Amino acid sequence: MEIPGPGPEEITVTDDSPASYEAAVERLEEIIDRLDSGQAGLRETLDLCKEGKRLVDYCAGELDAVGEGLKELNLDDLAARLDSSAGAGA
Repeated sequence: MEIPGPGPEEITVTDDSPASYEAAVERLEEIIDRLDSGQAGLRETLDLCKEGKRLVDYCAGELDAVGEGLKELNLDDLAARLDSSAGAGA
């Protein structure tokens, strides 16, 4: 007897990147709920874990990119302040 898994309409992420960080987090929550339910069979558990790892890697990359963007903004802001204070002192 096979335990039914999520239907195709419930799967929002495939091998492609998710639509957004928020969509990836939402799908991770769905995966965790499914695994916590204890209803996933062995093969489905493996597939969910693989998908979860891809999503975690995607989210980590997104967070790193945002962190780098914030660093750049802070450097640009600092450079602008230095330029304005150098111009005021001249």
